[in-house]
Amino acid sequence: MRLSVASAVATFAAAILLYPLFEGGSWFWASLGAVLAVMAASLVSGRLSLPSWAAALVSVAALGLYLTVSFTAEEAWALVVPTKESVLELADLLTTGWADIQRYAAPVPANEPISLLTSGGVGVIAIIVDLFASRLRRAALAGLPLLALATVPATILADPISWPAFILAALGFTSLLIADGRERVGHWGRAVLVRRTRAAQQTPRAGGQADTSGLRLSGKRIGFAAIALAVVVPAALPAMEPVSFFTFGVGGSGSGRGNSISIPDPIADLKGRLELPERRTVLTYTNNDSRPRYLRIYALDTFDGEQFGMTQPQGAPENRTDNGPLPPPPGLGREVKVADVSTQITMSEEISKLSFLPLPYPPRAIQVDGDWRADVSTLMVFSTVDEAAGLEYQVLSGEPQVTSEVLDSLPPGGEAADPRYLQLPENLPEEIRELARQETRGAETGYQRAVKLQQFFTRTGGFVYSLETQGHSNSALQDFLLASRAGYCEQFAASMALLARVVGIPSRVAIGYTGGTQIGGQWTVATNDSHAWPELYFEGVGWLPFEPTPAGSAGQGSARVPAYTIPQTRSTGSADEPTPGSSGSPDSEALGPQNRQNPRQLDREAALLANGGVPPEESTPLIAQIGLGAGVLLLVLLVPAAVRLFTRSRRVRALGWKVSEPSDKVTARVVASRHPAVAAAWAELDDALCDYGMARGASETPRALARRLTEQYEFDAEAAASIAAIASTVERVLYAREPGEIAPMGKDLRRVRQALAATVSRARRVRAVLMPPSTMRRLRGLGEGLLDGFDRLENIRLRRTASQKGA
Repeated sequence: MRLSVASAVATFAAAILLYPLFEGGSWFWASLGAVLAVMAASLVSGRLSLPSWAAALVSVAALGLYLTVSFTAEEAWALVVPTKESVLELADLLTTGWADIQRYAAPVPANEPISLLTSGGVGVIAIIVDLFASRLRRAALAGLPLLALATVPATILADPISWPAFILAALGFTSLLIADGRERVGHWGRAVLVRRTRAAQQTPRAGGQADTSGLRLSGKRIGFAAIALAVVVPAALPAMEPVSFFTFGVGGSGSGRGNSISIPDPIADLKGRLELPERRTVLTYTNNDSRPRYLRIYALDTFDGEQFGMTQPQGAPENRTDNGPLPPPPGLGREVKVADVSTQITMSEEISKLSFLPLPYPPRAIQVDGDWRADVSTLMVFSTVDEAAGLEYQVLSGEPQVTSEVLDSLPPGGEAADPRYLQLPENLPEEIRELARQETRGAETGYQRAVKLQQFFTRTGGFVYSLETQGHSNSALQDFLLASRAGYCEQFAASMALLARVVGIPSRVAIGYTGGTQIGGQWTVATNDSHAWPELYFEGVGWLPFEPTPAGSAGQGSARVPAYTIPQTRSTGSADEPTPGSSGSPDSEALGPQNRQNPRQLDREAALLANGGVPPEESTPLIAQIGLGAGVLLLVLLVPAAVRLFTRSRRVRALGWKVSEPSDKVTARVVASRHPAVAAAWAELDDALCDYGMARGASETPRALARRLTEQYEFDAEAAASIAAIASTVERVLYAREPGEIAPMGKDLRRVRQALAATVSRARRVRAVLMPPSTMRRLRGLGEGLLDGFDRLENIRLRRTASQKGA
């Protein structure tokens, strides 16, 4: 039974780590109920001595009943027994909860579906932990599901785990290990222990059961010491950047830094950002022509039949942004006129972990702090060590100046692109292939086919914009194209890219942000400006964005159709049609004269980002950090000395200050008297004897103590008179009806302490000052009192009454 309770405590202690993920506390109480239900089932299984497999089934049934009562009681029979309707309702709530978690960023609202999903998950972890610890007797293995539970906030949140929550979780697992050890040793026989508690020495154990109190105390000390070191040591050590001696990962050649990068699922994140209940600013930017531009983050170049994905980017050291111009845009010929556009971008500090920079395409040069590299084939800019949150950077992009006439006159050249941009799955439905050929019938050039496909989505196809569409698989695209024709930017972009490949146009899907909204002199991009659009390849011009998603109030509000995709006679790039592909007049001073004078000059906020809040010129050197850590450690070690000095000064002023309970009955009686000066003097004498290693018998009277100290350590006349005066005063306080006038004892106490110090070695005197045993004794007493409190909690058991035993 002890192991069942300890397993439940360990599970719920680990579940507390989840608190940063939720708003409100409904998930907390729901999870607590799930853990208690599993614990109750485990206690019943243990009482009935059920086998492990049967105990697990009982726990699963108990968890199911709890979830039914808590969330679908109205559909259950008698509010308890599950029915078909209640099971279906639970499944629907779980599906909704999973969808809500995907939609919202942490902290998510703890509504009923999310609370059900969380409490059910915590309950499953509780079942696994109880199975390992209570049934299979593998308490150490129970740490694996607990660790899995603890890693959830660590992988989702950028902030570190709260140290109080970590301590609670670690204490829960430690208590489980200690309880398992007690159970094991309790069946061996009587344990031979080095140290036993006073209670264990005075009270024999009944029934011949082994006394495990000393073992339990030692285990707690080891566990608590390990937890304290795990919390304190990392905080005291200086932060150092790890050095890698290998060059695996992105780039494949040695920069001496970590080269691994984790790529998120852009498609999975896109809809969640579009459905956020409130608008949150992602970034702001200004440029030299005050026109909005799409800011691309990812380029999805592969299609596996289910969805578009991204090839692992490659960033060699020579492609670092601080090495000069980026690689040239693929497919862009020299004869095409290019407009230089300078864009200053400021990222919000509240965005989640992002290792790619939002950029207008195609970037030519970037001024940014940190190790940022460009992928040659896509010009995505990423970092393996830095993040974009709070960053400020300047981008010089070269936009090709194209018109519908120029694009229509380009010769066929799709074969020059990488074959992956034309790759299609063999099982692509023939209906989709036929749809692409039908909608582009009559088009003579690749540009004309692209325009017809865009018009199919925006005008003639009867498509509507809707965030209700679920999924992005082959069947979902087929349903979007052939049946429902309702979706959001993901479906529009992926579908046009897919149809473009069918008719021989290299394509990919871009994920990023639209141009946003202009407020004052700058453009503001928010979460609702998250967007996906197709990019099509034309030899001689390169990659150009198209826009098949409806714009305005009936679609993606800030989407804009590129002017070059509209074959008409009026001027392209007019003010009323600002597009990601259009730009203003070329600007020879794109980066500004001040930036040419100092090309690496950035605002202070960007410099702060790279050094954890400390400017580079003010950052602390490694030697200074080590010295600071050593100073902090020294201050911690001097805490007992400071406590002892503070206590002594209070006693000298006769304020009756004491740190903890008296060490014996005589001291307790003196302290309980109404003479604080005498109590302070006696307590100080008692501590001085402890500091210098001079034991005082518990039954030794003050007069006997004075006589023994005088004779044993050969006090001089003054020291002997002082100790005698202190002893006489203490006895009068203890035994006389009226103790009379109490003279100040500060000088006597100081003389006795000096006489005691003269009889011990220098090492003992140094220890008495720096690590006084009297203070350590009190701190140890406080610790043992805390452990005794845990013992009392552990000893709470379910016992059968005498009548139950007789039955």
